[in-house]
Formats: sequence, structure tokens, C-alpha cells
Amino acid sequence: MFPRLVYESFRRQTRRKLLAGVAITLGVAVATAMIAVATDIGDKINRELRSYGANLLVTPQEDTLDVEIGGVNLKPPSDGAYLNEADLPKIRGTFWHHNIVGFSPMLPVTVKLGTGQGAQDATLVGTYFNKSLSFGKDDFTTGVKITNPWWKLSCGAGSSTRPGPVPDSSACGWPDDNSQNILLGERLATKLGKEPGDTLEVSGRRLTISGILSTGAAEDDQIVAPLAVAQEILGKPGAVRRLYVSAMTKPEDALAVRDPKTMTPEVYDRWYCSPYVQSIAYQLQEVIPHSHAEQIRQVAQNEGTVLSRIKGLMLLVTFAALFASALAVSAAMATAIYERRVEVGLMKALGAGNLVVAALFFAEALLLALIGGVTGFAAGSLLARQIGRSIFNSQISIEPVLFPIILAIAIFVTFAGSAAAIRRAVKFDPVFALRGEA
Repeated sequence: MFPRLVYESFRRQTRRKLLAGVAITLGVAVATAMIAVATDIGDKINRELRSYGANLLVTPQEDTLDVEIGGVNLKPPSDGAYLNEADLPKIRGTFWHHNIVGFSPMLPVTVKLGTGQGAQDATLVGTYFNKSLSFGKDDFTTGVKITNPWWKLSCGAGSSTRPGPVPDSSACGWPDDNSQNILLGERLATKLGKEPGDTLEVSGRRLTISGILSTGAAEDDQIVAPLAVAQEILGKPGAVRRLYVSAMTKPEDALAVRDPKTMTPEVYDRWYCSPYVQSIAYQLQEVIPHSHAEQIRQVAQNEGTVLSRIKGLMLLVTFAALFASALAVSAAMATAIYERRVEVGLMKALGAGNLVVAALFFAEALLLALIGGVTGFAAGSLLARQIGRSIFNSQISIEPVLFPIILAIAIFVTFAGSAAAIRRAVKFDPVFALRGEA
């Protein structure tokens, strides 16, 4: 008898139930999409934010010592203040090496351009462009093409003020890390009147210009060359002045900023095994001898702020959608129950107690919640995948554990929206209900 009462309720009030079901479906669909995106968004946003550049800087430990007594700088001489290039592949041996997108060493050298009295000083920066390295059985590539994706390479079209033929564009491209080719900053190229394919006298070496570099920063006035070229000019094989590391990290919290020296072993393990920018910097110092790693604070803090605000916005949208669904369900259920007040009065006149009446309406609400929850989960999964493709150009993964959570949310929202109307129904006086009075 009880199932038949529920069935007849849906058959006779199809429009009311449909409206309530649509409200639940829409709310659950939005909640599913937002929760799915929020749980899978961290790595994707971190990868997007990696386009803003490195968030960690590694320098020789000697550079952190800066002591003055009586106006005399007691900082050690910087002749030996270099990192060892041979230690860089060890970065792939850190605990969070999968979170390290790439790294690029830098070695600035002051050079002479040209010969004789017309020679002028300039800065040549040695780095990796797309260097192939290996650590154990792990082969990988890294360099400024990964850590500095905003660097733009121009092949030029010949200067309007420069006589002669336009250089062959086939000679243009990113230099090979084992070559003697260089990139010329666009302002320096304009000043020297050079184009890709030309050669440039650099500290007694003739280097070939393979492209014009535009970064909007100091590199526009500099020469960028393979690291080996800078080391050769400096006369220090294997020397690296600083190292920029781009790593995916999680936003800072109270644990992130604690000093590991003050932690208990249990807290230290949790801190060490969390992808905080501080813990990754600590691990870089472990594998690179005599180094000091620190976060580039503006980049790292902005990443955490952006990620927290996006997740907060998604949480707000989820709550707003579920609250709107609860209101819609409440209105639909209140109207449906009011139309059935005679039925409630008859049930009570025949001996049904408040518990039976409430159980009937909660059973209807549960069925609505299950139907709306399943439909909303399917629609929300499609919406999440569409968001992933259109915004992040990748697939949003829907974890199976999300399904029971979404059903629980649908049931909670439906019961919350129906509770007031059901409470009113159980208080109907059968005498007034059978007479058709409220």
C-alpha cells in the first residue's frame, strides 16, 4: 500500500514533482561540476601559472653571507661563488621531482663586442635552451623554453635601414645547447644593426646569431648563449651563477612557514612530504651542495592567492546553487502538500499517525533526490569535462567516490527544502483538512 501511495503521488502531481526534480538536478549538476573541477584544478592551475616563470631561485651559499663591521664588508670573495653544473641533474632525485616542471641555470659574463677601439662592453648570459640531461635511468629535457615560455624568438625581416640582402630565415631558430650560436636581445640587435644569420665578434670568438630575443626585460640588451659558451669565455668549466626552478606547489598555510629545525619528527615528515615551495626549496639545498634556495616571493604568493580565490569562488557558486535548489524544492513541496491536505486528513482520520504521514512525504522526497541526484551527477560530469576542455585544454577526471557524496548532497538538500512543508503537513487537523480548510 505504501509504495502505491508514493506512485500515485508522482502520477497525479507530475508537474509539481517535475519542477522539484529539475531544481534538484540543476543544483546537483552545478555542485558536481564545481566539486569535480575544484578537486582536479590544483595541478592544472599550477601548470597554467608556470607560464609566469620560475618560482624558486637557487644561488651559491656564499651569496647569502653579507656581514659589515665598521663599514667594512666581510662578505667572502665571490671567485668561488658558483654552483656546479654537474649537480643540477640531481634535482630529479628529490622527493617532489615530478612537481618540478623545469629549471634553467644562468651564468652572466661581461664580454667585449668587436675588436680594437670600437669594442664595447656587453653582458652575455649562458643558459640551457632545451638541454637533454639524465639522472640514473631518467632522461629529460629542461631549459628556458620550459621555464621562460614568454620569451619570444624573432627571425627578423631585414632592417629597413640596413643595406644588402635579407638574411636567410632558415638560419633562424633556438640555438642548440652544444653549438656556438647565440640569441641577440632586440634592443642590442637594433643598436648593432644585426640580424639572424650574421656573425658577432664576442671576446675574440665569432658566434653566429640564430635569432632575435624579446623578453621585455634585461635580456633585450644582452646576449643569450649556451651555458658552455659562457663557461668557456669565463674560463670556469661547469660554473653556474644562479638557477631558476619552476615547480608546482600548494598554497602556504601555517605548517608551510614553520622552521623545520623546530618540528617534531612526525610534523617534519608531513612538512617534507607536502609540495610547499619551502619544502621543495629545502630539498633542492639537500641535493645541490653549498647552495641556498628560496622562493621568488611575488610569484609564489600570487599563485597561492589565485588558487585560493578560484577555489573560494567555486565553493560560493556551489553553495548558491544548492541553496537555490533547496528553496525551489521547498516551494514545490509546500504547494504539493497543500493541494493534498484532504488526502492527509483522510489518512489521519483512518488512524495514520504523524510518523506515517511524515514517512510518506520523506519517501517521496528521497525518490526525488535519488532521481535528481543521478541525473544531476551525469549532467555535472559533462559540464566539468566541458570546463576542462574549454578553460584548461585538458580532461577533468571524475573520481568514483564523488558519486555517493553527490547523492548525499542531493538527499540533504531535498530533505532540507521539504522539512518545513512536511512539518506543516503532519500538523494538519483532519477535521479542518477534510472540510478543505487550511
